[in-house]
Amino acid sequence: MGRFAVSTMFFHEYPCDYIFDYVAESGLDGLEFWVETPHFWLRDRPEDELSRCIAGHPELSPITVHAPTLDLNPCSINPRVAEISVDYTVEAVRMADRMGAGVVTVHPGRRTAKRHPSAYDYRRFDDYIARVREAAEGTQVKVAIENLEPRVNSLLSTAEDAAEVLEREPWLWFTLDMGHAMMTSCDETIRFIDLCIERMTNVHVSALGGNGRPHHPIHGDPAATRVLAELADRGYGGYLTLELEDMVFPETLSSEEKVVLLMRELETLQEIFS
Repeated sequence: MGRFAVSTMFFHEYPCDYIFDYVAESGLDGLEFWVETPHFWLRDRPEDELSRCIAGHPELSPITVHAPTLDLNPCSINPRVAEISVDYTVEAVRMADRMGAGVVTVHPGRRTAKRHPSAYDYRRFDDYIARVREAAEGTQVKVAIENLEPRVNSLLSTAEDAAEVLEREPWLWFTLDMGHAMMTSCDETIRFIDLCIERMTNVHVSALGGNGRPHHPIHGDPAATRVLAELADRGYGGYLTLELEDMVFPETLSSEEKVVLLMRELETLQEIFS
């Protein structure tokens, strides 16, 4: 059975120690720490505080980490944007290793213009991967690249693209964002599993809402259940990380309501993976 986790961004408005407490209270046994969690990011990333949170919640360890992505693009046509984006990713890999994390998830980037990626964009991507590869050498953390939403300018949104990158980079792991993949179709999500499951170490778990967007709860959702059952049937044993957006609910959720929701999501995961 895999590790059941949740992204800290579901509790983005709370201090980090509260977030760890809430996740532990929900019964989950894992946590994906977004470096851009506001209480951490806006206070110059105090690693000593994060270390204390991890030490105080051994039941959630090893945590996973998500590298910064907001306002960033490692394949940007703007060289300064690309440079700082790559630097932040490299720093996240090194921080994840210092924190004893099991996995750090990184984004692949995208073409700046809303057009199909060009040869220039793929050269930027290759340079980015080379920097991350160098940063990962000598670390214990698994670096996993994530599939993005199926947009025209995405550099990694199809199963074939992901498989090709993983074949070229044997050191690299994969984070399946099932919500992103399901925006194409359930069959495409299964295709990711077909081609990438041997390198899959994390799954961002969510369902599509009525608006066709991801990051909705999975309980009672047949499509999400189908994908998760496929993973269970194939013996997937990595992290299963609930990636939920609290803004999809009609009213603001209290911390107690968020914890109860996570308990319900956990029950669904346990039923499928038991």
